[in-house]
Amino acid sequence: MKIELRSVSKSYGKARALDRASLEIQEGQIVAILGANGAGKTTLLRCLAGIAAPDGGDIVYDDQPFSRDDLELRRRISFLPDFPVVFYEMSVLRHIGMVLRVYERDLEGIEERVLQLLRDFDLFTIAENPLNTLSRGQVYKAALAALIAVNPDVWLLDEPFASGMDPHGINTVKRYAREAVAEGRTVIYSTQILEIVEKFSDKVCILHQGEVRAFDSVALLENAGQGGSLEDIFRQLREETS
Repeated sequence: MKIELRSVSKSYGKARALDRASLEIQEGQIVAILGANGAGKTTLLRCLAGIAAPDGGDIVYDDQPFSRDDLELRRRISFLPDFPVVFYEMSVLRHIGMVLRVYERDLEGIEERVLQLLRDFDLFTIAENPLNTLSRGQVYKAALAALIAVNPDVWLLDEPFASGMDPHGINTVKRYAREAVAEGRTVIYSTQILEIVEKFSDKVCILHQGEVRAFDSVALLENAGQGGSLEDIFRQLREETS
């Protein structure tokens, strides 16, 4: 789906989390939302998912204004926070099954897909274990496996590479994300890790104090910054507001 933010603002009390943020994302891309702590990254994802309502501006999916009451559209979008919301007394397998039912994804071949996901994320041998007996990284893998099984049009991932996953888990989610965008889906993730952004993004949105300060490929952003790196761009932003 094509995604547009049109002058979206969001405040929490007196704190402005998003300040007239505008952005246009085409389908079939991996987009990094890059920014320091408090830049507005999580708020942007929550607004895109319909979890938070903007105070002003519009969010548009495929030229259709987004309504939080549009359950059919919301089932095409999946948001995974940095600490997943799961039922910890459930097993890994039951949790995935519950998510599939919520999204109404009882499709042909889904059992084999779930089994493959359990194998790929090293969850197969612990699939019957309650989530409250697992590590943070394993819980995040279980939540990711549920999202990938749902196969939404839009993935919204909050700090997936700071989730406690091991290197194999990180490589696995990267592979599945690439497969998803090859099918026309859109993956949007937030991060503060510059090395990840440079190697795993088609486009980068730089947020600073709630404002979209830049949006382009890494190469074009660095060229626009007269050959500087993303780290140099961030340093310049800090100097502007210091």
